[in-house]
Amino acid sequence: MSLLRITHFTLTSTLGNGRNAHVDALLSGTTGLQQHHFDDCHLSCWIGEVKGLDTPLHSSIKQFDCRNHRLAWLGLQQDGFLDAVAKLRENYDPTRIGVFMGTSTAGIHAAELAYRQWRQHNDTHHALPDWFDYQHTQNLYSVADFVKHALQLNGHSLVISTACSSSAKVFAAAYRSIALGLCDAAIVGGIDSLCLTTLYGFNSLQLISIDMCRPADVNRRGISIGEAAGFAIVEAPQLKHDLHALPFTLLGYGECGDAYHMSSPDPQGHGAATSMQLALSRAGLDPSVVDYINLHGTGTLANDAAEDKGVTTIFGTHIPCSSTKGWTGHTLGAAGIVEAGIAMLCIEQGLLPQSLNTQQKDPSLNANILLNTQRKTVRHVMSNSFGFGGSNCSLLFADINALNKAII
Repeated sequence: MSLLRITHFTLTSTLGNGRNAHVDALLSGTTGLQQHHFDDCHLSCWIGEVKGLDTPLHSSIKQFDCRNHRLAWLGLQQDGFLDAVAKLRENYDPTRIGVFMGTSTAGIHAAELAYRQWRQHNDTHHALPDWFDYQHTQNLYSVADFVKHALQLNGHSLVISTACSSSAKVFAAAYRSIALGLCDAAIVGGIDSLCLTTLYGFNSLQLISIDMCRPADVNRRGISIGEAAGFAIVEAPQLKHDLHALPFTLLGYGECGDAYHMSSPDPQGHGAATSMQLALSRAGLDPSVVDYINLHGTGTLANDAAEDKGVTTIFGTHIPCSSTKGWTGHTLGAAGIVEAGIAMLCIEQGLLPQSLNTQQKDPSLNANILLNTQRKTVRHVMSNSFGFGGSNCSLLFADINALNKAII
């Protein structure tokens, strides 16, 4: 198999529902971040909240009802994705369509609510409320299980939970599974929703910013947590059909682990450099062909500095780079799919987005951080997702119409 076709994709985040909402925000420089008012969290911070998650799931999938799966269902309804999957089922046996999802916490907010109700009884022997269904909400696999039920698929499936690289690594998992013959096509994606565990957890590590996330800024103070859902259809390059497929391909991927620290990245950026070089090597491409790098760019001191070293080691200081977390916030387990989707929008729209909220670039950073959005032809984009503790994944996307040959 020479490459992986992306024939359809959709995004839902604090910027809105669907691809057009994201293009509009990127072009207008409009952030989706707002000062928080999630649940009963009392932290002073900014979040990227998705609206419209108050409606319970309908009866056929009600056992999965929780904030995370409401967000997933909202995302699946955008950009004609349900219709595209229905056509996919006509062209492939549903048992041969894989489902590969990424998440960091799944439906843990449901467990938070259940334990809150349990605590109100002031009786440690009292059972959790009857409505709480661990298997279909908090359980990590419930994310793939829900998507399979919602899309009427029953093929090979798995969930990857490697923190912030989770839904980038699903592309690599799908590629290997299709190459091995475990499936003929796949749905890849990621969902992560707001919860108290991540808000208070990252705050305990002093990584939550009281200001909006400002990637690469000299005064950056940390992350702004967001929530999102994104999905893509991936197939082998020889399509069995003409679905007016989108002109995108995954040319290469790189995965590695820092093995440096439980939470901090390798400060020399060796892991970041390795994952990017592996993606380029798998594609057989020189770094000079890459038009833009969508940075992991969390806005923390350690992450931005380490990634900068990795980028400049492989690409030098000229290739345009930016983080889009100033728009969406850090969507954790959904960051990989969101930023992969944005990478493809950059190719489609001829767009190099600025590093939003970056007011003064940190002079210690040497990469070419974009402070203004630009329009130009974009054919190759690298998207970085570097997970908590050094689980790294880089994805290289291209416009298939610009390719002269199959490369992988």
